[in-house]
Parts: sequence; C-alpha cells; structure tokens
Amino acid sequence: MKIAIESKSEKEAKFVLSDATIEFANLLRRYAINSVPVYAIDDAAVYENTSSFFDEYLVHRLGLIPLTTPLKAKAGEEATLMLDAEGPGTIYAESLKSTDKSVHPATPKMPIIKLLEGQRVRVEGKAIIANARRHARWQPGIISYGYEKEGEFRFTVESYGQMDAEDIIKKALTQIQSNAEEIETQLEKAE
Repeated sequence: MKIAIESKSEKEAKFVLSDATIEFANLLRRYAINSVPVYAIDDAAVYENTSSFFDEYLVHRLGLIPLTTPLKAKAGEEATLMLDAEGPGTIYAESLKSTDKSVHPATPKMPIIKLLEGQRVRVEGKAIIANARRHARWQPGIISYGYEKEGEFRFTVESYGQMDAEDIIKKALTQIQSNAEEIETQLEKAE
C-alpha cells in the first residue's frame, strides 16, 4: 500500500491510498472516525444556572465543543474546564478556562449560550480522553473517500480541530497496527 498526500493543512488533508482493497480503505475511514482518542467534556457539575436552558441541555452543549488534544495524551488523563459567565451577551467557548493549558476549545468563537441581563451560569466540566465508539462527541472529524480506480482511493480528512487532519490518519493507522498485532498474538496463543 502507498499513501500520497496531495494537500494538507491543520484542518484538512487530502491523500490517495493506492494498492489497497476497498475493505482496507473502509477500515481506515472507520478507524479514523471511531478509534482516534480525543478530549471531550464527559461530565459536568452545574453550580449555578439562571438561564433559560435546562442544566442537561447546557452540559450537552459543553460536551460537543471540540477540545484540543495533545498528540502525547493518553487514556485516563483528564482536564477540568470551568465556565463562569454572566449576561447580557453571547457566551463563547473561549470563556471556558482549563486546568491544562494544552486542552482548550479548538473553536474559540463557538457560541455556547446567550444570556440576558442578570442571568448567570457556573459549570465545571471534566474532559476525558475517549473515542467515538463511546459517543460522537469524541469524533475527531469527518473522513470520506471516493473510489478512483481498481485499488486506488481518494481520501479527504476534515478535522474538528482537536488535532491536525494528518495526525488523525496517523493515529488511525497506529491503532489498526496495534489491533492487528493483538489479534496475531491471540491467534498464536490459540494454536
């Protein structure tokens, strides 16, 4: 198999996968969507909420904000993000303050809530590393491919901002290799 990168930026990468089967192309796409671990707010404590949003709705919105994920981040690591805001005005993701400077909203101008005069929210969210098999909030981006010709597929990777688009594919390939090695080990034990 060969991968030829056509273009790349932080948010998007385009490449051609050649000498591969359609099954492997689909495996790569699925791993990139479902198996790349990233940070997302999983649980939150609402200390004050005088807005018109229910607490659950506010926590759900916080969970869907893409958070930057350092490449060396490992499962089990956590970061706490605090939102303490008062109206009037639109409150954006940049208002979240993190205990870890490397974990912050990937899209600072993403609106969270609009507060009226005298309305206030105070929420503490716990961000953990997981993958999209658990919930879509941990999906790192959109990955698609098109069939070019026999054994050749043109991929587009669009990152939500947690990590560079190219790194999503690299992490997916690492995960595929790790899982294949684990299967091989289990098969050897079964013999």
